[in-house]
Amino acid sequence: MDTPNSAVTAAAQRIRLLLMDVDGVLTDGKLYNVPGANGEMVETKGFDSQDGIALQWLNWKGIKTGVISGRVSAATEVRAKQCLMSYVYQGHIEKIPILEDILSHSGIEASDVAYIGDDLTDIVVMNRVGLGIATANGREEVKRAAKMVTVSAGGQGAVREVVEMILKAQGHWEGLLRKYEAVSA
Repeated sequence: MDTPNSAVTAAAQRIRLLLMDVDGVLTDGKLYNVPGANGEMVETKGFDSQDGIALQWLNWKGIKTGVISGRVSAATEVRAKQCLMSYVYQGHIEKIPILEDILSHSGIEASDVAYIGDDLTDIVVMNRVGLGIATANGREEVKRAAKMVTVSAGGQGAVREVVEMILKAQGHWEGLLRKYEAVSA
C-alpha cells in the first residue's frame, strides 16, 4: 500500500463507520450461478478472507461497518454476518436514501464515514462522506472522485488495505501486531 497523503490520514483518524459496495469491492465483481439442491440456479460470490478478518478488527475497535449494494444475494448476507457488519442494505441502486438512513440511526456524522466504491452509483455516496475511496479496479470516473485509490483490486485485498490504513491512522495497528506477535516493518 502506498503511504496515504496527510489529508487522507487526517480523514482516516476520524472514521467511526466504514461502508462499502459489494460487487467489485468485497468481491472481484464476478457473479457465479451454480445449481442449488432443488435444481434452481443460485448466485454466489468469492470473498477475500483477509478482508473479512480486517473488518472484524474494526469491530473490535468500535468502528462499525456495512454494505450498500444494488444486488440482493444470500452470499452477501452470510458474509456480512461473518464479518460482524452493523448495516446490510441490498437491492438499492439509489444509495443516498440508505446513507441518510444509516446516518440517522447511527448518530454518526457523514464526515466520520469512509465509503469504498468501484462504480458510478458509488460516487454520490463518496461525495457525501469524509473519506471516499475507490478500488484499483474501479471505473476511472470513480477514481477521479476518490480521495484515495487502493493499490489492490476489489475482492483481492482492497478492503484489507483500507482497514489497515484506518487502524494505522488511529494508532491501533502496532497493538494489533503485538497481539499476533508480528514484527512491524
